[in-house]
Amino acid sequence: MINPSPAPIRAGNLVMHFGKKPYIMGILNVTPDSFSDGGRFFDHEKAVEKALKMVEEGADILDVGGESTRPGSDPVDAREEIRRVIPVIEKVAGWTAVPISIDTTKAMVAEEALSAGACMVNDVSALHQDPQMAEVVAEKQVPLVLMHMRGVPKTMQAESIVYRNLLGEINEFLYDSIARATRFGIPRELLIVDPGIGFGKTVEHNLCILAELERLRELGRPVLIGASRKAFMGKLLDLDVGERVYATAAVSAIAVLHGAHILRVHDVKPMRQAADMAHAISTVGQLNEDKLFEIMKDSDSTP
Repeated sequence: MINPSPAPIRAGNLVMHFGKKPYIMGILNVTPDSFSDGGRFFDHEKAVEKALKMVEEGADILDVGGESTRPGSDPVDAREEIRRVIPVIEKVAGWTAVPISIDTTKAMVAEEALSAGACMVNDVSALHQDPQMAEVVAEKQVPLVLMHMRGVPKTMQAESIVYRNLLGEINEFLYDSIARATRFGIPRELLIVDPGIGFGKTVEHNLCILAELERLRELGRPVLIGASRKAFMGKLLDLDVGERVYATAAVSAIAVLHGAHILRVHDVKPMRQAADMAHAISTVGQLNEDKLFEIMKDSDSTP
């Protein structure tokens, strides 16, 4: 049985009422080497254009990152990361009220981004890489995404990947990360968890996470899934990265049906549609009788 939805979280002007709708986080990689769109939006003007297009297509949040976390990627100096993302955040924040998340593991980058207009932090290291990150988030009192990752991006897929109890170990790691965050003064109510699809996992591990996603809701926090265009789809279906939109839509719908609250995606418009349809199916039993009658009446005359 799926646990009750977590309490709402405010990110800037957006109040996320979990259970009312799935939220779409649009990915904006201001990098030359991200696995899917590396280099396409490295130019600041193109990045801003992409951000505004994602807003038009239905993005609820924009996640801006200046460092690739693809398998085998090298870390980027904080100052270079700041140079990449801050001009984009400033311009996007000036054009739209859609909240901006900063995708970084570095406290210095997070602090600069929050000052420039971001209002949320997405830390794939779950506060394990930079000891000052928790202090920055605690001071700003903004939502924080904590993600499970085996090792670091440079080596996370390089060695034998073995879990004794996949979902149990992910839950344990995230539980400890939540405890770490609260010790630093970050309210538990501002925390979001991410099982880290593709971060130190095999194809089978990723499929198991999606099939058993309800178990993450035992943590009592909103669940974010970032599976967009990931390699496990390419391996299963023999697809290049640019051909994985339909596969990502299927995964997005399944994730929502299994309890995901937020989807982090490259292709906003199709994932908005896939997520909304899945949510409608998952909540049909919660509709009041008048609304249900209206839908049934329409279905008599509409193919």
